[in-house]
Amino acid sequence: TGVPTINILGRDYPTDSYTNITPTIISKLPLQLHRQPGHPICTLRTLIESHFASFSHLSSVSPIVSPYQNFDSLSFPADHPGRSVTDSYYINKDVMLRTHTSAHEVEVFERGEIQWLLTADVYRRDEIDGSHYPVFHQMEGARIVDATESSISEIQEDNERLLRHLERSNIVIEDVPHLTPANPAQPSHNRIHSEAVALNLKLYLNSLLLELFGGSAGATKEDPLRVRWIEAYFPFTSPSYEVEVFFRGKWLEILGCGVVLQSTLDRAKVPNKIGWAFGLGLERIAMILYSIPDIRLFWSSDPRFLSQFKAGEISTFKPYSKYPSCFKDVSFWLPEQAEGDAKMHENDFCDLVRDVAGDLVEDVKVIDKFTHPKTNRDSICYRINYRSMDRSLSNEEVNVLQAEVVSRLKDRFGVEIR
Repeated sequence: TGVPTINILGRDYPTDSYTNITPTIISKLPLQLHRQPGHPICTLRTLIESHFASFSHLSSVSPIVSPYQNFDSLSFPADHPGRSVTDSYYINKDVMLRTHTSAHEVEVFERGEIQWLLTADVYRRDEIDGSHYPVFHQMEGARIVDATESSISEIQEDNERLLRHLERSNIVIEDVPHLTPANPAQPSHNRIHSEAVALNLKLYLNSLLLELFGGSAGATKEDPLRVRWIEAYFPFTSPSYEVEVFFRGKWLEILGCGVVLQSTLDRAKVPNKIGWAFGLGLERIAMILYSIPDIRLFWSSDPRFLSQFKAGEISTFKPYSKYPSCFKDVSFWLPEQAEGDAKMHENDFCDLVRDVAGDLVEDVKVIDKFTHPKTNRDSICYRINYRSMDRSLSNEEVNVLQAEVVSRLKDRFGVEIR
């Protein structure tokens, strides 16, 4: 047919106007840090799995999904920004890289799993700085039960057991009501069932946070671990919550969760169930627990990084020397747009920089925007901060990278450098 194709994980896919996956991203797909024993991401995964010992543990699911799996099966609105090519990586219009582990909820429930954890690499087009990376690892947890009086009374007994455990523990929880007019039970749910399930979710997660953070924070009776719950909104749960932990003097957002949307369970062909789900980012928690200052470090193969960690142990990262940074600015007129053309997005620029320089870029910032008073043309200036985590970069080496960034900018976007 002559349609250009792209090879991803050993399979050829036709490309089209949606295709925006880059060689840098394709190179990350086989790495799966969550399955590399001794790596902080893998250790954190196994610690959480041991807390949910009776759950199924899934961790080898392909990152290639359909937009239906990633968005529609979870009731994302048609105009949700996550669907756009500026936010997500598309192989073509029918196939993409998952942006969250929830993309697998329907298929896992449909397979008959009723309580499970799923850990996976997820992909989002993003800015470049110390806490954002286009690949990260999430863990999804879910539990569903029959929506019957006897199953709900089992949940209520479970709640009593967990409450007693937490009352004896060094933890202080700032809760919010399980249901409010702004964070309601779903119309098809019995209110008492919904409250029991929401409480079960909160208790499971409070005890997980106590295990993860209580030990590291050295929680005591006098200085207990502090956790707070906040009402939230997600397209695929109601009621929904976010959870924060007070750790080393700051409130840190840890995860989002809620009661699973009935339409998700209906699509999974388990309509008579009710349950909860949560999703957490493993990098965010690992950066906190291990004191890892830069998200790029997780991808380092430097033995000075990897040799610091042992499977099953959380230890404090000891920084090796911080190498000098090298700033380079690039300033250009944004291309004139024909009617209906997509505007060049900041994530397009960041992807181009990543493809040239990979993890040698610490951050990218906009330092100036200007509109010419006569021509109305827009210009923008980005500052690229090159800094290796492993060695000193020479100015000559950085100049070569910067020249390649400029050359690709001109070729790909037809920009005029100022």
